[in-house]
Amino acid sequence: MNKTITKINSRMDLVQSPIINVIGELITHNPETISLGQGVVSYPPPPKAIQRLTDFLANPENHKYKSVVGIPPLLKAITNKLKTDNDILIQDEENKIVVTAGGNMAFVNAILAITKAGDEIILPKPYYFNHEMAIIMANCRPILVETDENYQLNLEKITEAITDKTKAILTVSPNNPTGVVYPESILKQINELCKEKGIYHISDEPYEYFTYNGVKHISPASFPNSSRHTITLYSLSKAYGFASWRIGYMVIPKHLLNAVKKIQDTILICPPVVSQYAALGALEEGKSYCQEKIKEIVKIRNIVLKYLESIENLCTLYPTNGAFYVFLKVNTGIESFELAKRLILEHKVAVIPGNTFGMNKGCYLRIAYGALSQETVAEGMQRLVKGLTQILSST
Repeated sequence: MNKTITKINSRMDLVQSPIINVIGELITHNPETISLGQGVVSYPPPPKAIQRLTDFLANPENHKYKSVVGIPPLLKAITNKLKTDNDILIQDEENKIVVTAGGNMAFVNAILAITKAGDEIILPKPYYFNHEMAIIMANCRPILVETDENYQLNLEKITEAITDKTKAILTVSPNNPTGVVYPESILKQINELCKEKGIYHISDEPYEYFTYNGVKHISPASFPNSSRHTITLYSLSKAYGFASWRIGYMVIPKHLLNAVKKIQDTILICPPVVSQYAALGALEEGKSYCQEKIKEIVKIRNIVLKYLESIENLCTLYPTNGAFYVFLKVNTGIESFELAKRLILEHKVAVIPGNTFGMNKGCYLRIAYGALSQETVAEGMQRLVKGLTQILSST
């Protein structure tokens, strides 16, 4: 007699449900909800990216498998971009570029390449939820380390968290979910600590161009003698409006190349070639495309902050200068997901609850403003302010 499988017991039981999908379903069932949730931009890819699709279609060979690490023209364009924008030199005996299907895949590649089951990755809190999920999927342990009162890295606590199972320290700057930009001094200290301890510094930089008030983004791989222990992750999703194209890249020490090739060949075979052509066009357009769009995002950001200042008695705002997020601490005993759910059901405005970022003590909400326009930001923030005011006054 055949047995019916009623429950699957696997490593996935330990992984949190992807919150964007959970909130997305609530939005679907509550039409006309304004989303302050998902981290995307409102603007489309640059014209040169679209024009490059003609080149892709013109060559029938492009419908076949290509190099596991990326097509040569894109690798060359990335090399030039890294030198110009990040002060990172690609030197054949030191480091290599691998094109990936988005920044999340680059992170999974890195974790699988450097760990075995039971190894540990140091993850400052609050963390990007997909990072924590990927570490657990790899049968490794995320070691959560508190940041300071302004969400800046605490070198002493990070150092204390290192064990003989530690394989890497992860930094995300500009940060998701807080919007904090880490200064060069602390990034140098983290990078030197990794070198000293014989572990990797994984630097995730998808928001590299999204900085404000003259604050500068720094890539740790630009530091002298850092290439052998630094793994840098990039994505085109944010800067170039490429979210659904799923294209990113990583800069890795040369000694990790064979491992990453094995992973990528198994999962992907090769990065989607059509997206690589579009990426080539985007990089030809350059960061000026994004920087022009950020001028509008700055206006939206100022409106968001102005509305939040009106409810300073209900929440705590922290000074940040990057990405397109505000991480709000709400002065309430309501659990963060419950509050986020009520904001959708009762006030038709969506945010992301802080517990998905590892913040389980207190109530935190992430507000994303990158996709808002002048037409939607006022209405969205009015709903949020009204919702928080009414919900908190009734408890």
